[in-house]
Amino acid sequence: MIIEPGNSNPPEDWPTLLKDNARSGGQKPYAARSPEKALWQFRAGSSLRSAPVLKEGKLYVTSVAGAVHAIDIVTGAAKWKFQAGGQVHSTPSLFSDQMFFGCDDGKVYAVNRHDGTKTWEIQTGAEVWASPVIRNGITFFGSADTRVYAVEAATGKPRWVQELGGRIYSTIYATERQLYLGCGDGRVYCLDSSSGKILWSTETGNGIDSSPAVVDDLVLIGSEDFLFYAISATTGQTRWTYETGLGIASSPAISSDSTFFGSKDGFLYALETRTGKLRWKTAVGEVVTAPPVVGDGVVYIQAGGTFALDTANGNVVWRAALGGAIQSVPVLAGESIYLASLNGEVYALR
Repeated sequence: MIIEPGNSNPPEDWPTLLKDNARSGGQKPYAARSPEKALWQFRAGSSLRSAPVLKEGKLYVTSVAGAVHAIDIVTGAAKWKFQAGGQVHSTPSLFSDQMFFGCDDGKVYAVNRHDGTKTWEIQTGAEVWASPVIRNGITFFGSADTRVYAVEAATGKPRWVQELGGRIYSTIYATERQLYLGCGDGRVYCLDSSSGKILWSTETGNGIDSSPAVVDDLVLIGSEDFLFYAISATTGQTRWTYETGLGIASSPAISSDSTFFGSKDGFLYALETRTGKLRWKTAVGEVVTAPPVVGDGVVYIQAGGTFALDTANGNVVWRAALGGAIQSVPVLAGESIYLASLNGEVYALR
């Protein structure tokens, strides 16, 4: 691919996993055509398993080696680098002037997004793979130490800690008053955001790594028991389930009345959100663990390459095969797509 200078027009921000706390995954009119060129390529030096985030012309990526890179989206040049104390699998979140991410050293770090200096850190009892979520100035995250934490975003001062029944790799979905997440004990939990009190929990048949989305009083989440669940956000009652061929670690993306997610059986699924009825499924790889991202009439998934599928029928619109397997989440920004790969490369495509 030809590497050319980037566009100087700043794209819309993409500050957290699947763009925002609502897991909207963009849902703007992004180009449905195949990328024709690479604007730039950045070598991070080690494998990238988390998704990039974007704010005010800078792309932020975390590497398994524990390095955090800030990259200029116009030139692909490094702006700064921060080194954490362990491996990083957590997709960072941006809020105000800070970037928040979890680390295998059991810490969550807050780093100034302008210069890469550390603002604060907080220690948990095990690795933090989930992405921190910020709501009303509070940072919420789960740890593999089985606990959910609420800390002040500005200072890192703890507000509360709630212990659950298993390791937590699921990223929290935060509403104004409730937090929803999956847990390694096979349960979906709803917590009170102000106190951490467990409001309800619903049992599935195996552990949960998938992160939930919430729409129209439905909590939508996959489990390693091969089932995808729709659960009442108010009561915790299961409304419907859909069975796939293997466990589900992919987090769902919601668009209009459709829910999209991948399964370890290699398929990307589209279900009717209200009923769980299958609209289509398309084979996109041997194993699908990354969340999909929804554009205008197109759903994107990274599974050994990047696929763009028609949301109406699941037909492949285009595919980009890049060096190294890809299992993170693409960032869609204007006419550009930003991708991170397991071989340590970050790509800007147009």
